Amino acid sequence: MAITFICPEKDTEPWIQPLKELDPTLEIRVWPNDHPRSEIELALTWAHPPGVLGEYPNLKCISSMGAGIDHLLADSLLPDPGLPGNPTIVRLVDRELIRDMSEYLLLAVLHHFRQFDFYRAQQGQSAWRPIRPLEKKERVIGIMGLGQLGEAAAKRLQKAGFSVCGWRNSPKKIDKIQSFHGKDQLETFLSRARILICLLPLTRTTRHILNQNTFSKLPRGAYLINVGRGDHLEESDLLTALDQGHLSGACLDVFKTEPLPEDHPFWQHPKILVTPHISSQTNPRSVAPQILSNLNRLRAGKSLLNQVDIKKEY
Repeated sequence: MAITFICPEKDTEPWIQPLKELDPTLEIRVWPNDHPRSEIELALTWAHPPGVLGEYPNLKCISSMGAGIDHLLADSLLPDPGLPGNPTIVRLVDRELIRDMSEYLLLAVLHHFRQFDFYRAQQGQSAWRPIRPLEKKERVIGIMGLGQLGEAAAKRLQKAGFSVCGWRNSPKKIDKIQSFHGKDQLETFLSRARILICLLPLTRTTRHILNQNTFSKLPRGAYLINVGRGDHLEESDLLTALDQGHLSGACLDVFKTEPLPEDHPFWQHPKILVTPHISSQTNPRSVAPQILSNLNRLRAGKSLLNQVDIKKEY
């Protein structure tokens, strides 16, 4: 039996090498040259061709090659109990990715808080105009999404001296972090957030959650950081909120279309900082033991690591 990589947009060699180092006997194939597909028991996927998973009659596990699974759920075959093999869906949890995300968010928050955009603009004019840092009340950060990434970021930011609160779909207690949950507590959460970070999973209920209604509940002058998914954001609503002065700026790392088109208004907007989806990336060498562990668990009939709840979509 074998595993396959179905990821047209990724170079698979950095993934295959560490797996082979851990288990030289492992049979690894790469789509579309992965026949006979009847021998495939685990598929590692990212942006796979829709419907292709139905071509693997003995598939027992589908593993996202990252923390997100929205690319999987976009396939009309999923979630479908009729999919051959009725495979379990899992995702990869990378400790290095969690660290990288926390570092990115700390940098983005400090960049805004110490107003480096202002000084960069002044440098272009050879201007020497010191200004005071933002007031203490601006140190309140609201994180939408308190999964492993959100919790780690919340603790990192709290340790750096910021007041942090979080919001998620269901209750969760984190030491020293005020937590809100559900639709009934969303407005209260938003009213406190001077800097809003989106780290939500992309689901039917969170798509376009960063919209005019959400922005209107934030304090005037709030700042947005989106490192979730591009489809969390209603782009035209953000531009309106910025141009009307309700939001002071935004740091965006994810977009509806990637790479971001050259003529997109985000590129030239003076209040938007664009980074090319680099806040965090799965390290193949870091997650290779996790992939191999799940394969061994699969063959032994044991429960798999980091299983996805299809009903929750994460």
